[in-house]
This record gives sequence, C-alpha cells and structure tokens, in this order.
Amino acid sequence: MKRSIPFIVLTVLVITTAWGIAETAKKQLRQTTSTATTTDSTQTKNSKLIRLLHSDSLNYDEQTKAGTKILRGHVVFRHEDALLYCDSAYFYEKQNSLDAFGKVRMLQSDSVMAYGEALYYNGNTRIARLKGHVRLVHKSYTVTQLAADSILYDRSRGKAFFERGGVIRDELNTLRSIRGEYMPSQHQSVFYDNIHLRHPNFTLEADTLYYNTSNHIAQLQGPTNIDYQDSTHIYSTAGWYNTQTEQSMLLRRSIVTHQSGQTMTSDTIFYDKRNKFGRLYGQMHLTDSAQQKTLYGDYGEMWEKDKRGYATKKALLVDWSDSIWTYVHADTLRTEDIPYRKMVVLSSTDSVGKTDTSYTDTVTNWIRAYRHVRVYRSDAQAVSDSLSWLDRDSVLRLYYDPICWQEAMQISADSAQIYIKNSHVERICGQGNAMAVQHEIKKYYNQCAGKNMTAYVEDDTIRRIDVNANARTIFFPKEDDGSYLGMNVTESNFIKVFFANQDVDHSVFTSQSQCTLYPMDKIPSGSDRLSGFFWADAERPKRPGAVMLHPKRTERPSAVISASASDEKKTKKTETKK
Repeated sequence: MKRSIPFIVLTVLVITTAWGIAETAKKQLRQTTSTATTTDSTQTKNSKLIRLLHSDSLNYDEQTKAGTKILRGHVVFRHEDALLYCDSAYFYEKQNSLDAFGKVRMLQSDSVMAYGEALYYNGNTRIARLKGHVRLVHKSYTVTQLAADSILYDRSRGKAFFERGGVIRDELNTLRSIRGEYMPSQHQSVFYDNIHLRHPNFTLEADTLYYNTSNHIAQLQGPTNIDYQDSTHIYSTAGWYNTQTEQSMLLRRSIVTHQSGQTMTSDTIFYDKRNKFGRLYGQMHLTDSAQQKTLYGDYGEMWEKDKRGYATKKALLVDWSDSIWTYVHADTLRTEDIPYRKMVVLSSTDSVGKTDTSYTDTVTNWIRAYRHVRVYRSDAQAVSDSLSWLDRDSVLRLYYDPICWQEAMQISADSAQIYIKNSHVERICGQGNAMAVQHEIKKYYNQCAGKNMTAYVEDDTIRRIDVNANARTIFFPKEDDGSYLGMNVTESNFIKVFFANQDVDHSVFTSQSQCTLYPMDKIPSGSDRLSGFFWADAERPKRPGAVMLHPKRTERPSAVISASASDEKKTKKTETKK
C-alpha cells in the first residue's frame, strides 16, 4: 500500500502537468491567432503605408537623420498599386514618405510610368515630385510621353504638372510650353505660355491650349496662330482643331489666309484643310487680293482649288480692281476661276495681212448673282433678277427685266450688258423691248424704244443711242433760248440720237421714217408716252450702301397688258359657256 501512493500521486502530477501544457499551448495558439488577426486588421487599416520590398543594404544614421532608413542597391517600394524602383533612398517610415535617387522608376497599374533622377514621394498625400530628365509615359492604345526637368505628379487626382518647361509627345504631335498639366486617364492636357505644337504638316503657336492625346483635338483658348509651311495661315482665339483630320471649327472672327491671296474671315469658320474647303457663318468676308474682290454675306462656302465660293443672306460683292469700285448685291452670289484659251499675238502683221498668233491656257474670274440683283458704280447703276460677269471681257450681263441708269438716263430691256473699258463704262446694250427714258420737265420724258439698243458712254456721259428694229422716239426739242419747240415723235427702222450736255442735240434716221412735231399746247392726250413706258427711279441704288435695300420692283406695262388680255380671254370663255 505504501508503494502505491507515490505512483498514484505521480500519475496525477503527470496528468495535471500534461493538461497544463495543453492549456498553455491553446492559450498561446489563441494569442498567436489573435495577434495575426490584429496584424491583418492593422495592415488593412494602414493600406496607404509605403512598404519596402527589397534593398541590398539597410543602414541608420541617427545623428543626421534620426529614424530614417538609408537604403542602397536595387531598392524597391510598393505603395497601393504602384511600384517604385531606384538605386538608393531615404525611407521616412513614420512620415510615410521617401526620397529616392538614381534611375528612379515609378510604375502604376493604370499603365502610367514615370522616370527621373530623383523622387520625393509622400504616401499620405500621394504626391510625387520628380526631378532631372523626367519622363512620364502613358501606354494605352497609344503612347504619350511627358518630358520635363521637373514634374509634380498627383496620383490622387491623376494629374501631372510642370512649371519650368515641358514637352508632350504622341504618335502625331509634339507640344512644348512653359507650364502645363497632363491627365493620363482622361488623355487630356493643358498648356500655358509660349505653346508650340509641331505637326508634320503645320505648326501651332498659342498662349493657352487644351489637347486630347486620344482624339488629337486641340481646344483653342486665346490668340492662336497655325502655319501650313508658308501656304496657309490660320488665326483664331477660340474653337477646336483636329490635328489628325485637319478639320477645325474656328470662332470669334477667325481668319484663314492663303498664299494665293485668298482670305476667309467670319464669326465662325468650319475649315477642312485637307479637302481645301471652308464654310463660314455670320458676317463673313471672302477676299481675293489677286482678283481684288471681296465677297460678303452671313453664310458662305469656299473651295480653294478653283477659287470657288458663294455667299447668301445679305450677300455683297465689292470689286476694287479698278479706280471705280463696283458693288453687287443679290440673294446669292457665286465666284470662281474658270479656264479659257487666250489668244496671244506672236508677231506683227506681215505683208500679206496675216498675223502670227497662238493660244495659251489661263483662267478668268466668273461672278454670278441670283435674285434681287442690285449694282452700283459711280458711272452706272443697275437692277435685275440675275447677273453674270467675266473678268475676261469686263462685261456685266443682266438677265430678266434689267434696268440700267447712267446719269439721267434709264435704260430697260429683256436683257442687258454693261461694257467696262479702262475702268469706265464704255457702252450699255439692251436686247428685246429696249427702252431709254430721260425725265425732261414736269410730266414729260424723252423716250426712245426698239427691239435692240446701244448707248455709248464717253467721259461718264451718254453721247449717243442707237436703236435698231421698230425704232420709236419721243423728244422735246428746245430753242436756243431754252424754250420748248414741242413734242417730236419719230418712227423708223433705225434711229441714232446724239446728246450734248445730257440734252438731245440731234437725231439721224432713215428716209422712210415718219416724224411728227406737236406744239407744246397741242400735244394729244395720252400720246406723250411710248408703249411699255415706265419710270423706276425709286428702284435706283444711288449710293454704295443702297444696293442692300430692297425697294419694290416697278411693274412694267407689258406685264399689266398681258394680265388684262388673259383676264379678257377668261371672261369671254365664261360668257361663251353661259
């Protein structure tokens, strides 16, 4: 019995000790698990902390940099989704920041890479300052590089800044400026001060510019100049320019100037340089300095290739190629250069009477005007429905009921031409129902009419009028003292009327003519007007600005007669049916 007690006690002690060890192990295990859980929780809460992944050496310098880790050789850090590589670094763990030196590289998960010689990074603010030959590269479906001596990169805002000069390059353009911003995720950049954009086909200079590296569109903010290798110059203060398609929308009175002498100016211009086409909105000007013409309007288009353009809405053409300017207004005005063969005299007439000539291909400017045409020159004015004008022969051709004025004379016809020679009107021709009218005194008018008519102008005054086919005249000749002899009525196949000081001097007609002179007090009632007579002085543009007015057209008697005749026919048909 005495020997069994110690055995039992020993057994109990062993069991108790084993149980204690097990409990201690469980406690330690729980503590370990708790510590691990706490550590994981701490790491989750402190996910913004910079982590050191690798370094060849680690040192401390408590005297100069207390609490600072000095790292050398293949140093690697991680901060969130970014990795940082460098040759050496100071790691301020408590401040969650670092200074990196030598072959610095920062790689971000969104395909942004930054390179430099030094980096100062704050993990709390996520702001990196890179210095020394800095490059920031953004790789998506295109590659964009930002290069500068120093860059501040704000990772929270996804924006890079430079303030001492920088360059952004993509596969199409190179942009330089003093200050700028770049947002890789948005492919958007902003440039300030001394901006220079270089494209294979042009250069752009500006003070402020927004540029998208994805669609290559530059937003113009402030004075901007674009030069196309000495062929085209663009000036604008607002709008956009697609550097890939070379299309642009230019605002705020922009100007496009071509070396050939053409200039486009307008409130808004859509310009397609590649296709050499421009569309203009609001107070537009199309000027051709070579042709010395300017086309105005509120809307227009221009094609550079054949110098073709048109204007509508308050359209006006001003020709300043001669000493006397010509102003043409219409609902629509068109101008273009067209080819033609020009005869060139190679030698003088020989003994046989022949002249040696040749032909050369050249171009001439052609102007066309449609609807409500009004023309002003100091030596002649005109209105019509449409107009055609070729520089080649300097003839203004007027169609559909034109009226021309020269001094006190009104000339009308179915169609008319104004011939210009040496900058002055040389003659005015009318075809079909031609009539010339001059107000004489009170209700009386000098008149001549016929199928065709030509008025010859000398020293800006009509000197002679030739009337062909069915010629008729009514004139009021005067005595030497200025008193009126009466009313002279003449009918002939051909009549020439001569003028002196704007008065009828004498006339010439064929021997088969019929002439009648009525004393002033015996003029038959209603016989003082030729058939088709009308007076349209209210329509006459008497100054350059008057071409923009739209007075009501004077109704011609022929139209009234036609209408009356038509009404009579309708009335007779109705009576016949009854």
